[in-house]
Amino acid sequence: MAALRAIPAVDECLRRAAQRPHLQRFSRAYLKTVISRVQESMRAAIAEGSDAMPHDRAALTDALLDETERAIQADRPAMRTVVNASGVVLHTNLGRALLAEEAIEAVAQAARSAVNLEYDLAEGTRGDRDFLVERELCALTGAEAATVVNNNAAAILLVLNSLARGKEVVVSRGELIEIGGSFRIPDIMERSGALLKEVGTTNRTHPRDYEAAIGPDTALLLKVHPSNYRIIGFTSEVSLPEMAEIGRRHGVPVVEDLGSGALVDLGAYGLKREPIVAERVEAGAALVTFSGDKLLGGPQAGIVVGKRELVARLKANPLKRALRCGKLTLAALLATLRLYRRSAELDAELPTLRMLRRTTGELGAMAPRARDILSERLGPGFSVDIVESTSQVGSGALPVEELATVALKVTHPAMSAEAIARLFRSAEPPVIGRIKDDAFQLDLRTVEDASMLAVEFAKPRS
Repeated sequence: MAALRAIPAVDECLRRAAQRPHLQRFSRAYLKTVISRVQESMRAAIAEGSDAMPHDRAALTDALLDETERAIQADRPAMRTVVNASGVVLHTNLGRALLAEEAIEAVAQAARSAVNLEYDLAEGTRGDRDFLVERELCALTGAEAATVVNNNAAAILLVLNSLARGKEVVVSRGELIEIGGSFRIPDIMERSGALLKEVGTTNRTHPRDYEAAIGPDTALLLKVHPSNYRIIGFTSEVSLPEMAEIGRRHGVPVVEDLGSGALVDLGAYGLKREPIVAERVEAGAALVTFSGDKLLGGPQAGIVVGKRELVARLKANPLKRALRCGKLTLAALLATLRLYRRSAELDAELPTLRMLRRTTGELGAMAPRARDILSERLGPGFSVDIVESTSQVGSGALPVEELATVALKVTHPAMSAEAIARLFRSAEPPVIGRIKDDAFQLDLRTVEDASMLAVEFAKPRS
């Protein structure tokens, strides 16, 4: 077909592209890839009978390069900034905790500079990267030692593999949890090489169950904090101090997977109290593991604190190198931990705490401006109403805690809630809300300023 033969070759397009200022800054390899894709689209259009293509070769080349420029403009990174209006403060799918400004600055500094990641400045020799954060972690938790890996699942894997490979780990059936992404304690235990020994029942476990399970092959007693559920009613669980006493009598360490890992009393900020890491160490846990990007409000990390001898065994495991954190994570974590130790207004400086403690009065004061901005951006046909609603902490933290909030309900007589949600996801930047009671809502708890809703929608709606 003559139209197909008229499509210019890639090399010809590349020569012409060199004359276009907007294309000159891109590499030859990248331009070649984009041009080839545009050529394929043109061939497909011609094969379908499209007569919209220019027949003149020069005009066709110009049309192809015009389309190449549009394709490059639309070529966005896979990771994009979004507006979290879901009301879930620690949204796993949206990256969990926002970092404090001090942590962001620390990451930027570490990214652009060489740092003493594993270098002892005093001795001029190789150092230990855990040293960067260990002092802060021990000061905040009362532990003897600490180590950090890339998430809490990795922390549990490292603990089990280092201390219980080929041996038994005793766990209550009521704590064999599954959380987001199909993370299951039994699966992690299997991969670690440890042997699971279940005790008790789903709703009731007693001290005698642990006592009866301990034998010559028992390496650890494991207590798991129920991150994303609660069992209520006819229940019984063994407290950490009770488990620690059982472990002490039998010479078996107790490890607690605390999950969210609060470093401070959330009750002081008007929230429901969660177990505090320092209290768990004091209560007798030989090791405590927890996440860096949940209630702590830092970067993704798995933190282990506890007895020096046990932490040393973790650090000596070759698996530690495979699970260790890089300098950017450690920079963010160190800055966040220093905030905990030094800040007189932690809830103002740490975004996670700041969002969690926002009052309905504060959110209600912001709501009219947010509504007006959104109404103007959406145009006629849409209704934007201020409504009362509830938020969630997210990421398994405080699973039954609902926070009173203020939201914007967006409706349109010709659009379903799902269609409105798609419209918002296609905005620039995308806005992630929620559907509640068959209506699309934007929860203002996780929208720090009303101006964040001044987004551009893909197509005007009426």
